[in-house]
Order: sequence, then structure tokens, then C-alpha cells
Amino acid sequence: MNVDVQTPPTILVTGGAGYIGTHMCVELLQTGHEVVVLDDLSNSSSKSLDAVRRITQKPLTFVQGDVRDAAALKRVFGQHSISAVLHFAGLKAVGESVESPLRYYDVNVNGTLRLVDAMSKADCRTLVFSSSATVYGIPQQMPIGENTPTGAINPYGRSKLMVEDVLRDVYTSDPRWRISLLRYFNPVGAHASGEIGEDPNDVPNNLMPFIAQVAVGRRAKLSVFGDDYDTPDGTGIRDYIHVVDLARGHLRALEHLGDEPKLTVHNLGTGNGYSVLDAVRAFEVASGKCIPYEVVERRAGDAAVSFADATKADLELGWKAEYDLSRMCEDTWRWQHKNPAGYDE
Repeated sequence: MNVDVQTPPTILVTGGAGYIGTHMCVELLQTGHEVVVLDDLSNSSSKSLDAVRRITQKPLTFVQGDVRDAAALKRVFGQHSISAVLHFAGLKAVGESVESPLRYYDVNVNGTLRLVDAMSKADCRTLVFSSSATVYGIPQQMPIGENTPTGAINPYGRSKLMVEDVLRDVYTSDPRWRISLLRYFNPVGAHASGEIGEDPNDVPNNLMPFIAQVAVGRRAKLSVFGDDYDTPDGTGIRDYIHVVDLARGHLRALEHLGDEPKLTVHNLGTGNGYSVLDAVRAFEVASGKCIPYEVVERRAGDAAVSFADATKADLELGWKAEYDLSRMCEDTWRWQHKNPAGYDE
């Protein structure tokens, strides 16, 4: 008797060796998908993919290559039957984007153009794009919903907004596409195993990895950019979302795309705002360490308050963030304590 064994769908994860990408690979493998990772390792380590294999006890395929390399993309799509792409490959530091705008537009925008062209040629038209809440700029009202006017104020945010516009035009020109644009707020945390987490190459650009490095002794103190905002404790308020919640949001977005052509936009955040000092205090509780800090001048372009209205993702995707700030700090500390020097150890 012949048994029809259905081949699990193969997902291409660009930037899959990075912070969010590795957590995405874990979720995909654990839900029965085959995974192909394309990453140039410019801001990541292949050791992270070894950790993914240990966590899941499942294989994945790794291709070292640049998303801007048309020949590499052609080989990937030629050698694997890719059913969908989760696109994380890109540069992500706001300050660095101001210093090197051409590099950001080249990697983030040109890289996506090459990817979408390769997908079209391979007849693969399902794409989940890693966008950012930076596309909103400095909104005048909170919370931030998907209909909040966009107005990115730095090259990083503008590169994400440009890609969103490109993908809208692609969908308009060829409505066979299924495209999800996911606007993240502030990803933090790590996998509960402590095997994978955020490992910045240089000085961390984001709050939580900086706090973690102070706690583990790699840095002397935290710089708090301004304590004179119109907030309860004077420090900036942000919507922090656990990276595992974020990865699961991508799974729901991918399922929501299904087989019907569409283009959707969703915020991924908790809908709660925490101040810098809230995060410091929560991390001190999670780690049992004192986090020394000094208040320095505000950074240009920083909003006092930013948090998501995530209602649309709840209603349309059936997704809601589950983990609170305490869990985010606990998981971050477990990763950092277990890997004080990151993947280089």
C-alpha cells in the first residue's frame, strides 16, 4: 500500500544566523518546517545555528551568502523548493545608519530588490518582511496603530519604509503575491535554554543587551540618555517584546497569508510601555546584580514615549505577546550569564 507522505514546506530565512533569525528557525523547526538559512555572517556567527540544532535536535541547511548576491540567490532557489521567505537580512543600528546611509540603503533596500527578483523568477511569492516601528518616526499620539502616519527620521527607518513601499508596488503590479509587513517594536529576551540570544558585535545599540553586559561585568555602567522627559520617572518609555513572542508572530503571519494573495501590515508589540529605569530595576531583580548607571544627554530624535497598539495582530492573526518584562529579563540574563562573551567564548 502506497502512503502519501506530504513533504513539509521549506522556508528560506535570510539573516537566519542573527538574533531574531535564530529564534525564528527554532520556531519553524519545532513546527515541522524545513529550514534553509542564508546569512553572510557579517553580524552573526555560525555557532548560533549549531545552537539551534542542539535546541531542536533537527537539521537545517546553511548557505553563507549575501542577500545582494543575485547568483547566490539563484543557486538557493534552484537547489531548494522554497515555499516562502522570512526576510531578516539587513543592517539595524539607527546611529550607524546616520553615519553610513549609503551602506544602509544598499544592504536593506538593494538586498530586498535582489531577493524579490529571485523569488519572482523562482515562482515563490510568499514573503514575510522584517520591518520596524521606526517607520512611524516620532508620532504625536499613543498608542501607535498601523494607521498612524509614517515619517521615518533616520536612514535606517527610511530604508525600512522604502522597502515597504517597494513591496506594495510589487503586489500592485502582480497580485499573485502574498506579503506580510511586520513592524517590530523593541525585541529583547532570549530562548529559555540560554543557548541563543542577542550577541552584538560591538557596543550594544539597544538597552537590554547593554544592561546585560553591565550585569555580567563586560561594561562598567549603563548610559541613560536623558531623565527629563515628560514620563513618570523622566526616562524614555518603550514597548519591549520578547524575541520568542516576536518569532511566533511571524509564524502566525505566515499562516495568515495562506494561499490567498494579499498584502498585510501588523504591529508586533505588547501594547505596554516600560521606562529605562523600569527595565534596569527588573533586570536587577532577575540577575541579583546591581546595575550602575549615569544619566547623559538625550539622543537626537528619541521620542519620550513609544508603544504599540497590537489589536490588529490579535484580531487578524490570533497573536498576542505572552511574556512580560520580568520574563524578558530572566531569559536575557540566563543567556548572558551562560555566555558572557557571546558566541565567541
